[in-house]
Amino acid sequence: MSVLARSVGNAFRNKVRTAAVVAVLAVAIGLALAMLVANQAVGGKVAELNASVGTVLTVNPAGGQGFDGGGEPLTSAQAATASAVPNVSSVVGTKALRLRNEAAAAAQQAAQSGQTRPGGTGGPGGASATTVTTNLTAAVDAGTLGNRNQSSGSTGTTTQAPAFSLPVTATGIGAEVDSTGKALQLTQGTGLGDYTALSKGALLGTTLAVKNGLGVGSTFNIQDQTFTVSGLFDAGTAFGNNALYLTLPTAQTLAALPDELSTMIVTVNSMDNVDAAKNALQAALGTDKADVSQGQRNLQTAVSSLDSVKNISFIAFAAALATAGLIILLIMVMLVRERRREIGVLKAIGAPNRTIGLQFVLEALVLVALGSVVGAAVASFASGSIASALISSNSASAAATAQRGVQRGGGAFPGGGAFPGGNPLGGANQLLGSVTASASPGVIAAGIAAVFGVAIVGALVPALLTARIRPIEVLRGE
Repeated sequence: MSVLARSVGNAFRNKVRTAAVVAVLAVAIGLALAMLVANQAVGGKVAELNASVGTVLTVNPAGGQGFDGGGEPLTSAQAATASAVPNVSSVVGTKALRLRNEAAAAAQQAAQSGQTRPGGTGGPGGASATTVTTNLTAAVDAGTLGNRNQSSGSTGTTTQAPAFSLPVTATGIGAEVDSTGKALQLTQGTGLGDYTALSKGALLGTTLAVKNGLGVGSTFNIQDQTFTVSGLFDAGTAFGNNALYLTLPTAQTLAALPDELSTMIVTVNSMDNVDAAKNALQAALGTDKADVSQGQRNLQTAVSSLDSVKNISFIAFAAALATAGLIILLIMVMLVRERRREIGVLKAIGAPNRTIGLQFVLEALVLVALGSVVGAAVASFASGSIASALISSNSASAAATAQRGVQRGGGAFPGGGAFPGGNPLGGANQLLGSVTASASPGVIAAGIAAVFGVAIVGALVPALLTARIRPIEVLRGE
């Protein structure tokens, strides 16, 4: 009988014990694989954040904030200056437009004749925006908040403000990215090609397209000019999808401001260089001309929290792997002691220690293979839940820590504002929740390979004990 056949037979000699050992190994191996999958998923997310949002700076006109403020507009010359700053890999200029429905704008103008509308016409991030007309209807209804924010604000009067129609956000941009610098997620159609040239193509948000019954190839008007829908994108929010993108020169032409920029999206070559690049940009552009900010100030908190989850998952993987190895070690030590007589007989008839040791190693690998099959199935179903639980627990801890820090410092943002929704992590919490763990074949294979390596080490120790068994002592005791 061959060594392999004898090893397989020995593995199933006691079926009850084999089932129990496989069950325990399956739990340890399944936990190890699930932690490895979580570790890989979180590591991938950290790399994604560091490579995209984490390296993006936003440049706005000095003194602008939201739809308020003033200052002078940015120019193409300033974009060239920003491009020359060390560690800056790209600069994308944008031009913000507010597209008002032609019919609604005419009706509102008639209703508000002689009145002055409060508030400015600011653009995203505090940039000045130009209002133009379109035949598109906004996909988002103004509702109570929209009408309240656009009311006259006068006290002591019962005059009802006319119904307000939200504008459509239009952005002329010099590359196929959104207003945060991340690549546009097109769901249908294609991009606009050369974003630095005039074009009659446009990219529409999915809800805006549905609201107006448009699809790829459909046409609509802006300022009496006909544009064709080249593609549809999904920004992930109702407000984000109530928007469209044009090429930068097209938006500047519609606004009759050919050299003006609303914002600049600056990408730094490494997250480690963000602070230095930010200071250099501010110095190059001037504090009285531009405000340089990191698009997501709480991103470092999110990355730090994800790094903690990554470290925890790796430690748990190593612990589960060590547990599996310890189980193999104990089982094989027990089997060596149990089969002393059998080992003595084999050695007495001339079987070398190498053959006997190999038999026990192969038997251990048979048990590990069975446990790995069950463990891989467990990891496939449990890895997502485990990753979510780790991230939720860690983000809750980070939020609590940040909340305590703010309470010590006054309990609110500068200016008296509390945390949005009570969450100190703000938008970073959405980044934490967006990590998806999937048990890919490559990760599972790598994990099982590590398990087999540990199993071989665990089986070799008792296998070496066979060399200490002297046939004469075993046979004399019989």
